[in-house]
Amino acid sequence: MGKPVPGGPPPLPIVQRLTIRYAKRGRMRFASHRDVARAIERGVRKAELPVAYSAGFSPHPRISYSGGAPTGSASEAEYLEISLTRRCEPANLGQLLDEALPDGIDVIDVVEVDGKSTGLRLEASLWEVLMPGVRADAAERAVGDFSAASSILVERLTSKGMRKLDARAAVLAIEVDRHVGPDQAAGCAILRMVVQQMTPAVRPDDILTALAQFLAPAPESPPVVTRLWQGPLDSAVLPQAATAEPQTQEAGMAKTSRADEPRRADKPVFAGPEDLQ
Repeated sequence: MGKPVPGGPPPLPIVQRLTIRYAKRGRMRFASHRDVARAIERGVRKAELPVAYSAGFSPHPRISYSGGAPTGSASEAEYLEISLTRRCEPANLGQLLDEALPDGIDVIDVVEVDGKSTGLRLEASLWEVLMPGVRADAAERAVGDFSAASSILVERLTSKGMRKLDARAAVLAIEVDRHVGPDQAAGCAILRMVVQQMTPAVRPDDILTALAQFLAPAPESPPVVTRLWQGPLDSAVLPQAATAEPQTQEAGMAKTSRADEPRRADKPVFAGPEDLQ
């Protein structure tokens, strides 16, 4: 007896591929990668985009995700690639999808993928960390001690049990970016760090666990972590990464209507809007 064959017509051919840069903001930072993917797929259906589907008994939309931020972290630089069965203007598609997505998932940029492209080089990320109640001088001392260490092991509970990671090895650069608040004794120290993508992955919370060994007193509430950029390793130097153009803009980005809006990071207690641009 032969193998069963899926019924119905074959899937439509792929005629265009787009890379979309989107943000994960506000309460959506607590959504898992799976929840974000489901929300995006619902948005694609709601916007009636001509997404391509796989073949087989359970066709699924051809959408792939790269370098997703961990649950609990916000991000201004999440990426996905979507395959289409009909050509679309990138800016128009971005606007349609943006309007169909829930609050907190915002389309920033859309660009067509060159047929010869090997994909995005997401090798390092720039992270911003807001540390409520931490003085700037205390943060400076902790960053100095962390940077001076050759290795700092931390433990993380995984599905395979407790695992040890070298948090120091993944950090290419780290600094106290600024302090916001009424004075140095109150408010919030803000760190920026460039972290290399490694296997196994070292997450921002692993680095904060390592940093906590040198930091006293501890933050008054959990730090707020936001990814600002991700891209190739040879661009991942802190001063350059802070102002680097996203991967997609190198290929002639078509921006959507929200691309020029200021970044809406989660505000620390004493921060004003001018501190979060």
